[in-house]
Amino acid sequence: MVSAARPIIGLVSLTVLAGGILLQFLTILSGGVKSSPLDQFYFLETSTAGIPNARNPSRWTFFSICGVGSNGHNANCGNSVPALPFDPPRNFGTTENVPEQFIGTHSYYYLSRFMFAFYLIALFFAVCALFTGLLALCSRLGGYLSALTTAVALFFQTLAAALMTAWVVKGRDAFRSAGFDAHVGVKLMAFTWTAFACFVIATVLFCGGGALGRDKSSTSIMRKRSTRSSRSRGSFLDTESQRKVKRDDYS
Repeated sequence: MVSAARPIIGLVSLTVLAGGILLQFLTILSGGVKSSPLDQFYFLETSTAGIPNARNPSRWTFFSICGVGSNGHNANCGNSVPALPFDPPRNFGTTENVPEQFIGTHSYYYLSRFMFAFYLIALFFAVCALFTGLLALCSRLGGYLSALTTAVALFFQTLAAALMTAWVVKGRDAFRSAGFDAHVGVKLMAFTWTAFACFVIATVLFCGGGALGRDKSSTSIMRKRSTRSSRSRGSFLDTESQRKVKRDDYS
């Protein structure tokens, strides 16, 4: 039963983990790939009427700032920028009509920059866990190793999701307080937190697979060894007692 359950749990873990990695790729490639369905994903959309050099409305994606096409998809995207920061004065090259919450602060800049870095680190460890997860199909060590690697990916994914939520929600509120129409990109928000949930589930399943792999063979071996040692100690004591009896007889 144990030998049959281990590969099943390992396969389920790999499937869940792969689902989380797919959602990560859909998030990271937004703005970098202009084709469908990736042109539907964005973190934040806001009207930017009156702000020079800004598309109206503007959408922040992982790699670029885009406008909105007639079909509601991303259009007229700017150049792809690695670790694109969310910083409207810097993004638009002006402070004119930019909400005052963005002026004179670097908090949004660092929130978004660290989010990008943590997202990529989480993706790296998640892909490593996908390969080590193949070992979880046949060994306890593979299950525990995959659980550890997935847990590291989960840690950085948690940081990335928290930072992303912080700058997106705060940015939306700042634009709304200045009279702009702004809303959160629900799809990328859902992708990010669903990937987090996938890593939680995969970590638990990999650990469970490793624990189930602890079959009775090791326990039985330990018991046999303890039994043999007890017998050897018993025979030794019997031999000593017999020797004492013989010595008493001779005396």
